Amino acid sequence: MDHYAALKTNVGLLGTQLGETIRQQLGDAVLERVEQIRTLAKAARQGEELQADKLKQVLRGLSDDELLPVARAFAQFLNLANLAEQHHTISRIGHASIEKPEPLQELFSLLDDKKLDGGKVKQAVANLSIELVLTAHPTEVSRRTLIHKLTEIAGCLAELEQELTAAQQQKVELRLSELIAQAWHTNEIREQRPTPVDEAKSGFAVIESSLWQAIPDFLRELDSKLLTATGNGLALDAAPVKFSSWMGGDRDGNPFVTAKVTRQVLLLSRWKAADLFAADLDFLSSELSMYQANAALRQIAGEASEPYRLVLNQLRAGLLRSRDWLTEALKHDRLQRPQELIWHNQQLLEPLLLCYQSLLECGMAVIANGRLLDTIRRAYAFGLTLLKLDIRQDAGRHAQVFAELTQHLGLGDYSAWDEGARQAFLLAELANKRPLFPKNWQPSADVQEVLDTCDIVARHGSEALSTYVISMAGKPSDVLAVQLLLKEAGSSFRMPVAPLFETLSDLQNAPDCMRKLLSIDWYRGYINGKQEVMIGYSDSAKDAGVFAAAWAQYSAQEALVAICQQAKVQLTLFHGRGGTIGRGGGPAHAAILSQPPGSLAGGLRVTEQGEMIRFKFGLPKLAERSLALYASAVLEGLLLPPPVPKQRWRELMQQLADDSCEAYRAVVRHNKDFVAYFRAATPEQELGQLPLGSRPAKRNPTGGVESLRAIPWIFAWSQNRLMLPAWLGAGSALAKAVEQDNTALLDEMQQQWPFFATRMSMLEMVFLKADSEIAAYYDKVLVPDELKHLGKQLRSQLTADRELLLKLIHSDTLMAREGWIRESIMLRNTYVDPLHILQAELLYRVRHQPERVNPMISRALMVSIAGIAAGMRNSG
Repeated sequence: MDHYAALKTNVGLLGTQLGETIRQQLGDAVLERVEQIRTLAKAARQGEELQADKLKQVLRGLSDDELLPVARAFAQFLNLANLAEQHHTISRIGHASIEKPEPLQELFSLLDDKKLDGGKVKQAVANLSIELVLTAHPTEVSRRTLIHKLTEIAGCLAELEQELTAAQQQKVELRLSELIAQAWHTNEIREQRPTPVDEAKSGFAVIESSLWQAIPDFLRELDSKLLTATGNGLALDAAPVKFSSWMGGDRDGNPFVTAKVTRQVLLLSRWKAADLFAADLDFLSSELSMYQANAALRQIAGEASEPYRLVLNQLRAGLLRSRDWLTEALKHDRLQRPQELIWHNQQLLEPLLLCYQSLLECGMAVIANGRLLDTIRRAYAFGLTLLKLDIRQDAGRHAQVFAELTQHLGLGDYSAWDEGARQAFLLAELANKRPLFPKNWQPSADVQEVLDTCDIVARHGSEALSTYVISMAGKPSDVLAVQLLLKEAGSSFRMPVAPLFETLSDLQNAPDCMRKLLSIDWYRGYINGKQEVMIGYSDSAKDAGVFAAAWAQYSAQEALVAICQQAKVQLTLFHGRGGTIGRGGGPAHAAILSQPPGSLAGGLRVTEQGEMIRFKFGLPKLAERSLALYASAVLEGLLLPPPVPKQRWRELMQQLADDSCEAYRAVVRHNKDFVAYFRAATPEQELGQLPLGSRPAKRNPTGGVESLRAIPWIFAWSQNRLMLPAWLGAGSALAKAVEQDNTALLDEMQQQWPFFATRMSMLEMVFLKADSEIAAYYDKVLVPDELKHLGKQLRSQLTADRELLLKLIHSDTLMAREGWIRESIMLRNTYVDPLHILQAELLYRVRHQPERVNPMISRALMVSIAGIAAGMRNSG
C-alpha cells in the first residue's frame, strides 16, 4: 500500500489546477512547454540519459519571453507541493505515514513504560518552560499575501477530505481554482526589501492566523494527557510555551533597526494584542448570557441581569480605547499615555478570572472550561504585548559609548583599557547612586542610538521586553557594560542580559568568561540566581565546519551547566538555531534530545526563523503538532536525560572535531582558489539583489568568506545543491577514524549517544539533498576552466563521504528509516531540477551577456532562487 497516495493525489490536483490557470492566461503553447519540461525532468530523475540531455537543451533554448512563465510555473508548483505536504502531516489520511504523529501520546506511554513516578511527571510539566523566539529570515522569500492564499488552499484540501455531495465538491473545487489563479496573478517577489516593521508584522500574522488557535488547543491536549497520567490537569495559569521576537529588536549588523523602529514595533504588538483580545471578548460576550453569579462578580456588576456580559463588555471597551490611543501614538514620536488605558496583563486577567471563578462556583464548570478558558490561556501565553521583544546589539557598540564618555569626562579612553580596568570602572559606576551621563554631553549619532534604545527599554518595561542579547561577547565587561547602560536609562526592572557565544573560539572561551562573571559579587547579587546564555550555531559552523562546531557547542553547554550548578545559578540556554542543518537546524525533536544532560533544567529558549516559522506554525493544526513535539522532547530530556558521554566517546569526538575543522579550513580558508570558485559556482553575488530581509547580506562588502553573513553563505550553496557547509570536513574526519580501527567505537556511539546519532542522521539528510550532477552542471556553465578542478575535487569528496556514511550506518539507502522525509525530498526533485538548469542558464546570461539582460530575465532569476529555496525547504 502506498502511504503517500493521498499526498500524490493532492499534489496532482493542485498541479492540474495550476496548469489550467497557466493555459487560460498564457495559452496552450506555454502549458505544453511546461508539461514537456516536467515530463522530461521526471524521466531524467529516473536515470534516462537521453531525456536528461533533452531537458537541458529545451531549457537552454527558451526564448526570453518563455523564461519567466516557466520559472514561475515550477516555483509556484513547489509552493503548492509544500502546502500539500504540510496538509498531509495533519490530515486524517496522512497521520499513519509521518514520524511521531502523536508526540504527547508517545511521551506519556514511554513514561508509563519506564514506571516514572507521577509526582515527578507533574512537577516536570509544572516547570516546563519553552520560549520560541521568532526571528526574521533574510531568505524568507514568500510574501505575506501569498502565504494567506496558501493557507486558504490548505483549508480547501481539508474540506475535500470530508464526505461531500457532488454540489459541495464542485463548490470547493471552484474556490480552489480561484485561489490558485489569485496566487498565479500575484507577484511572488517583493518589489522592495521588507522593513524591520514589515518583518515584525509577519510575526504578528503567524500568531493571528495560527498560534492564536493552536496554543489553547495544544494546552487542552496536554491537560487531558496529564490528567489521565497523574490525576491532575494543568494549572489555570500554565503557560509552558511562550513567544518572543527579534523582529524590530535585532540591531546587530542591521542599520535599519533604530530606537524609533523598536518603539513602533512594541506599540504595534500591543495594538494587535488589543485587537485580538477584543475579538475574543466580543464572542464571549455573545455567549455568556447567564444571570447566576457569585458575590465577587455581583460586587462589580451590581444587579445587572447579565453580569458576565457587563464585565466582559467593559473590558472590551477598555481594550478598544487602548487600541485607538495606540493608533494615534504610532503617528507621533512621543504621546503621553493616559492612566486609564488597559496596559498591564493583570488588568486583562482580573475580569476574565472573576468570570471564570463565578461560573465554577455557580455549578457551570462546563461553560467556564469552554471558550473562556481558551481566552484565559491566551492571556497567560501572549498577554497584552503579544510577543515579548528581545534587543540584540554588538558588544563593540556598547564599548563605544563608554569610550566616548570617558574621553569627554577626561578619564582616558575606555577602548584602550584592559579588562581589569574596564571592570573596575563599570562596577564602581554600577554601585554609584549619582547619574553618570552629563546633561550637556553631545555624543556621536551611533552612541546616541544605543542610548535611545536603552531609553525605550526603560519606558516599556518587563511585560514588553524579554532578553538583551550581546553578540560578539567574550568578556565579563561586555555584560556589565549593558547593565550599566540600562541602569543609567532608568530601567526599573532587571532585564536578563545574555552574552552570545558564536564563533569556535568564542564557544571555547565561554566557560572561562562565565566563570569570571559569576565570581563577581555585585553581579551574583544582581542576577538573583538566574543567568541566560546564548549559543550561536551559524557562525561557528561557517568558521569551523559542522562537526567541530557541534562538538564545541556541546562542550560549551556542558561546561556552562556545571559552572552554573556549582554557583547555584539557574542557567537558561538560548539556542540560535537556523532552519538548515548547516546552522544547527534539522528536526527539533532529535536535536533537543541530543543536548547534554542537565542543559534543559532552566527551560529551553530557541530561535525560530523566517520560513521555518511557516513550515512549523503556518497552519493551526500544524502549529499544534509542532508545540507538542517541542513539549514532548523537552519533557523527555528532563525526565529521561541522555547518558553522560563515556571518556572514550569524548576522545574520539574531539579527534573528529579537530580533523574535520582542519579539513574544512584547508578548503575554505587556505585554498587560494576557493573564494573565486564560490562566487562563480553559486548565485552568491546575485543574492544581494533579492529584496529578501531588511539587513545587508555582508558585514563587510569587500571581504572574503569571513565577512559574509552565515545565512547567505549557506543559502548560496543550497542553490547549486553542493550543500558544502553542511558536510565539508565531516567525512574526511570519519574516514580517518575508520583507518585507525575505530569503527566499532563509532558504532557504539551511534547506538548509545543521542548527540552522535543526531549528527549522523543530519549528514544523511544533507547527502540526500546534495546532488553532484546538478553541482557539476553549474560548474560546466558558470565556472572558468582554471577553477573547475576545485569543483571536481569537492564533488569526488562528496561521493566518497556519502559512500562511507552508508557503510557506517549499515544501510544501502540514505534516510531509509525516515521514509516520510525521504519521500518528501524525492517528490520535490522533479520540480526543482528544471529550476536549477534554468538558473544556471540565467546566471550565465546575466554575467556574460549583460546587454541581453532585461527586467524579465532579472525577475526570472529571482523567481528561480525563490523556487529552489521552496524546493529545498530549509534554505538559510
